Amino acid sequence: MLPVSLPATVLPNQPLAGLTSWKVGGAAEYLAQPGSVVQLAAVVQWAAAMGLTVHPMGAGSNLLVSDEGVQGLSLGLRRLQGAQLDPATGLIECYAGEPLPTLARKAARAGLQGLEWLAGIPGTVGGAVSMNAGCQGSCLAERLVDVELLDPGTGRTWRLKKQDMAFGYRHSLLQEMAAARTPWIVVSVRLRTNPGHHPQRLLETIKANLSQRNRTQPCNLPSGGSVFRNPLPMRAGRLIDVLGLKGQRRGDAEISTVHANFIVNRGRAKARHIQALIRLVQDSVRRENNITLQTEIKCLGRFDQSSPSPVG
Repeated sequence: MLPVSLPATVLPNQPLAGLTSWKVGGAAEYLAQPGSVVQLAAVVQWAAAMGLTVHPMGAGSNLLVSDEGVQGLSLGLRRLQGAQLDPATGLIECYAGEPLPTLARKAARAGLQGLEWLAGIPGTVGGAVSMNAGCQGSCLAERLVDVELLDPGTGRTWRLKKQDMAFGYRHSLLQEMAAARTPWIVVSVRLRTNPGHHPQRLLETIKANLSQRNRTQPCNLPSGGSVFRNPLPMRAGRLIDVLGLKGQRRGDAEISTVHANFIVNRGRAKARHIQALIRLVQDSVRRENNITLQTEIKCLGRFDQSSPSPVG
């Protein structure tokens, strides 16, 4: 029987595969996709009253959901969108669900330089803050001013400055809190860009970046983005490629033949198939190079003990 206080914005037993870029995984015990901060606060307070663990989700682009589903409240934030841009100062304030490609184009059209690289990342601002997303030599921490966070246990919001976020390579304080089972939720962020640039030139840079991405990554098949963090100064994709693992399959999951640091879903892959390929890569690289590759992806739900550690 459902609790009588179940908010209208919370739905029980909802499939999650369609909310992830891998298109795999089971159902959420409860799912909420709030479209406003008021709705967000309401569903988080309900989850706290019910003693449910809250699992924030952005665009699901680096998310592996267990075939068995996810207990607690899965909190989809992709509807929490909107951005305010100041062309004079270069300051941008946006909600956690704002898509990164959309934000990159908005900034470019306003003549704000510094976010063009975001156009190639199919995620949201909140997820990018959590994992300190980056590519092409840039990362989100370089542009962050501060972030507004919601504590799901108390319902209080906090604003932390960049220096309080413990940023590192694909790392932030939010990952540490999630690992400690006290996940804070990104509500909004403020970013600093460089004003006064020619919009068309910025849009041309975005177009060139996307063209490069389409040439070098398997954009035509469902994937979770880059699976492994680079063991700097080496590149994870290169280590995997050298070992001849491109094209290896488990079920309909495949180590991409285009880029070895991607695992693609060729049709009906299961989370367990992707998990098996992750283990294959980690075991092979450890055996041949004495390097333990860490995953960029975040795992939700129940996996066996040899599953990749949830990060990101």
